Amino acid sequence: MVVMNLDSTPEFPIVVLISGRGSNLQSIIDAVAAGSLPVTICAVISNRPDADGLQRARRAGIETRVLDHRGFDDRESYDTALQKLIDTCKPRLVVLAGYMRILSPAFVAHYNGRLINIHPSLLPAFQGLHTHARALESGVRKHGASVHYVTEELDGGPPFLQVEVPVLENDTEESLAARVLEQEHRMYPVAIRWIAEGRVSMDAEGHVVLDRLLLDSPVRFQADTGQGNESKGMKHVEI
Repeated sequence: MVVMNLDSTPEFPIVVLISGRGSNLQSIIDAVAAGSLPVTICAVISNRPDADGLQRARRAGIETRVLDHRGFDDRESYDTALQKLIDTCKPRLVVLAGYMRILSPAFVAHYNGRLINIHPSLLPAFQGLHTHARALESGVRKHGASVHYVTEELDGGPPFLQVEVPVLENDTEESLAARVLEQEHRMYPVAIRWIAEGRVSMDAEGHVVLDRLLLDSPVRFQADTGQGNESKGMKHVEI
């Protein structure tokens, strides 16, 4: 395990929380390596010691920590310990990338405006789990993913960037999930970059501000070109 160096403070430090394979984490790592994402990943923390994403981080030379939730009596005590671990990095943003635990209100409050998640649906549709199966069962013709600030309501925080994919007649849960995940990998680094560059924030009232304007609906990230299109109340959005 790499020892965390706190002697110098990165320009925009982030911590990434994972529970599984870490494919969205890999997209963040790749964007940082390519120079298109101006952040420093100070640590990747998982609640599961067998999470494949930990190996992705280690291969990239990123500090990893495991805090196994099974060693705690309740959610609140675990989140208190997790908060202390995260705060050793002094992050400006905490990024959930396939972190499969419901967060306690105190934890969310501590990182209010500094905690984001990517969810595989066009929020507010299909909050919670099994989003692709539910989309197919409902008969919708459009599905996708959303990047949103995290609040106490599960998947209920304000989204600011979404990507839309078509639901095809012969789609299975697996094929639809794969199509959405491909776009998540393209979209999540952009959302993090917007925050790092100071373009996106959440105000005290829980509203998202983008380029100094209140955002009344999420920007749509185009699956075919990677460009942001016009969103209600906004003239133009530069990706």
